[in-house]
Amino acid sequence: MPTEDIIDDSNRYIMNTYRRFPIVLVKGRGTRLFDTTGKEYLDFVSGVAVTNLGHCYPQVTVAFQKQAQRLGHVSNLYYSKPQTHLAKKLVQHSCLDKVFFCNSGAEANEAALKLARRYAQLRNETEKNEIITFEHSFHGRTFATLSATGQEKVKKGFYPIFPGFVHVPLNDIDALAKAVHSKTLAVMLEPIQGEGGINIPNEGYLQKVKQLCEENGLLLIFDEIQTGIGRTGTLFAYEHFNIFPDILTLAKGLGGGLPIGAMLAREEVASAFEPGQHASTFGGNPVVCSSALATLDSILEESFLLENCRRMGEYFIKGLMELQRRCPGIKEIRGKGLLIGMELTFDGQEVVQDCLEEGFLINCTMEKVLRFMPPLIITMEEIDLLLNTLEKILKRRGTV
Repeated sequence: MPTEDIIDDSNRYIMNTYRRFPIVLVKGRGTRLFDTTGKEYLDFVSGVAVTNLGHCYPQVTVAFQKQAQRLGHVSNLYYSKPQTHLAKKLVQHSCLDKVFFCNSGAEANEAALKLARRYAQLRNETEKNEIITFEHSFHGRTFATLSATGQEKVKKGFYPIFPGFVHVPLNDIDALAKAVHSKTLAVMLEPIQGEGGINIPNEGYLQKVKQLCEENGLLLIFDEIQTGIGRTGTLFAYEHFNIFPDILTLAKGLGGGLPIGAMLAREEVASAFEPGQHASTFGGNPVVCSSALATLDSILEESFLLENCRRMGEYFIKGLMELQRRCPGIKEIRGKGLLIGMELTFDGQEVVQDCLEEGFLINCTMEKVLRFMPPLIITMEEIDLLLNTLEKILKRRGTV
């Protein structure tokens, strides 16, 4: 079927919830993607931080192929080996004790919000029903998670949203302290804001947030849906800050390309859930868990992956900063590992389109922040190719 026909049929039969680029991707290998015309693209999006190991990583592909031939689905009415093994590995390599599996990041955050409410109920703190989140945060597009999200564009057109969420500026500990009162139940945040523009907390800020939570008996919920599973150079981003949350949510990079979400919690908090109070029909599916287990094993056992993430992240940021010195149109570079943002002084969407035409997939968020999330296996040579292309595009646009 010709490319134009696929795009026409897609527009005719699929709801209009995404502004798509006019290419049809049919094959992926490592850091490369190929469209229906055979054109090759270097992937600096990774399916929005999903394919952290690149496309068709051999160990991951073999794992879910083998499981699909053995057992596809049984529901959570029964035990399954891949789900159990994955939960054990997540617990062994995190600061938390129990896992709930679901299908997406939004679903993981929904579970976290429900667990926090349930925990307060069991402690007879029935008046506590308010959760503090942060401006520019992104926690999902379901009703509860868009209510938690600190971006008006996500909520526009869907009011009234759920009550019980208060938003404060990131890096303002006084504003956070003032927002805490007798109804406050928890503080929920991303250790590094991804969709919100790659915003990194100031040094010492998260430690103050943790201290504030402890002093006021608040749960600390970390949304690591984008930052988790190696994206920032450690398995979890909270490791950079040396503080531990009470609840942690994961998705994106966990499944090696297949859809999975997970909510982890300390034993005391996790025990608030009883059978029948929360569920997910497909959560912990054996095939998806096998893919996630292979992904996690690869990151934990193949030390070069995290090391490469850290080294390439530093190399990439250094290259972007050198470009910034030649380009007044670049306002700021920020990031950690291979979650990097380049804020422009102008709309970045046209640069994304130019990169696409040059054979590079990049992303723009918050209108002016180019977001780079290549697979953790990216090389210096591939980063140089993008840097040279960005400079060429910016020169063409008269911003260098």
